[in-house]
Amino acid sequence: MLVLLQNADLYAPWKCGHSSVLVGGGKVLAVAPHGEAIDVVGVPYETVDLEGRRLLPGFVDCHAHITGGGGEDGASTKVPAPLLTQFTRAGVTSVVGLLGTDDVTRATAELLAGARSLRESGLSAWCWTGGYHLPPTTLTGTLRSDIVHLDSVIGAGEIALSDHRSSQPTLEDLLKAAGDCHVGGLIARKAGVLHLHLGDGPRGLALVRTALDTSEIPARVFHPTHINRRTALFDEALQLAEQGCHVDLTAFPVAENENGISAEQGLQRYLDSGLPTERISVSSDGGGCLPVFNSEGRMTDMEIGTSASLPETLAKSFALGIPLEVALPAFTSNIADHLRLTGKGKIKTGADADMIVLGASFEVESVMANGRWMVKDSTSLEVGVFE
Repeated sequence: MLVLLQNADLYAPWKCGHSSVLVGGGKVLAVAPHGEAIDVVGVPYETVDLEGRRLLPGFVDCHAHITGGGGEDGASTKVPAPLLTQFTRAGVTSVVGLLGTDDVTRATAELLAGARSLRESGLSAWCWTGGYHLPPTTLTGTLRSDIVHLDSVIGAGEIALSDHRSSQPTLEDLLKAAGDCHVGGLIARKAGVLHLHLGDGPRGLALVRTALDTSEIPARVFHPTHINRRTALFDEALQLAEQGCHVDLTAFPVAENENGISAEQGLQRYLDSGLPTERISVSSDGGGCLPVFNSEGRMTDMEIGTSASLPETLAKSFALGIPLEVALPAFTSNIADHLRLTGKGKIKTGADADMIVLGASFEVESVMANGRWMVKDSTSLEVGVFE
């Protein structure tokens, strides 16, 4: 049955005002401004009156540990895989999964199965091949062939830089990985992006700057994340964005005494910088471990990342004075376009029917993924097999 969403305050993510949206077959079939009818004569359909609530594209989360992260203090600290509703209740309809520090007991095959599981459950899911370390963890033997032969793989990551947990890659290591991603992406018509974890180390993004200065690899291939974990790192990332890199903020908690900046503050600073607005995104690190280490590199404490940080960050961005239509692309269309996720990140005719209905206080009330209600009126209609 078709679904006609009426009286929506539509952000597509651009501001459209009060509109109607017709959904069918998992797609957006039509969008009409207030007062303009959508013809559905002779076809059965359900009408949903949103009564002026905000209607947004589903969030595209490019950095989530869909099989669980952690493991930095033994097997007992491996984080379990997030449940389906941990994504859906946060408004995430598209997700890119990845391995982190532990790319030994966790593997690419498990990651592919995790992406397949989420797709079977109604979401859209892809993954990065590899993990923190080089040479990388792969299924087919190389990053390039994983990207070419594995449909779910759109690039490699999260390769760790400036972190005591990294493999301490050299410039040659980084260039080889980036070259594999670029060429694999060309052959397979995929994003071919190298997704880079940035740690707290003082070297920051120096290796990426050198790679850009000494190679022909396009800047768009290098995709640093966690850029807001240190103020100096964020400033470096702005320079890379000016050179053509897409940079990613992480919606993790930042204490008052920390050197980092929150994702909403980082987004505000980026937008105020005058840099291309399409080169910034926000991801959650959902399912990942957020560890604290002492001076000897031993983990002393940990928290767990959650996709719920995305709607929270969007609400905080709005509270800072960023108009919703200005902040929203960083959560939706920017990353979908950068990663060549066709049909994602926008509400327009022909796009996938991935949508969020927000309440007055920015709470996620309803979520539709590929035309299927996952959450309706704050109730999960679809749950994972083991929930």
